[in-house]
Parts: sequence; structure tokens; C-alpha cells
Amino acid sequence: MKMIVAVIKPSRLDAVLEAVTEAGASGLTVTEVRGYGRQKGKTEVYRGAAYEVKLIPKVK
Repeated sequence: MKMIVAVIKPSRLDAVLEAVTEAGASGLTVTEVRGYGRQKGKTEVYRGAAYEVKLIPKVK
């Protein structure tokens, strides 16, 4: 048995699920997490005030 851990963008979840199923995985656990990698966060504007979001939603 092997364990694979991947942290991906939520928009890529369906493609990853399909690929893992085709590879023959018998089980899968998906967890919503927050973090950052190369992008180092982003700046957003909410009600006219700009603020920096350091932890971006991801799927593990």
C-alpha cells in the first residue's frame, strides 16, 4: 500500500479524482486546507479597503 499526499487548487480536484480512480486507487480522503506556495498570497479589495490574503484555499 502506498500513500500519496497532494495539495492542489480546488478547481483541479475533479481532474485529480479522475486520474487517481483510473490509476486504481481503492480509497480517497479530501480535506479543505489553507496555505501558500510560490504565489505568496494575494491582495484583495473588500468594501473599498485593500488587504493581503496570505493563506489561499487549497485541497489536500
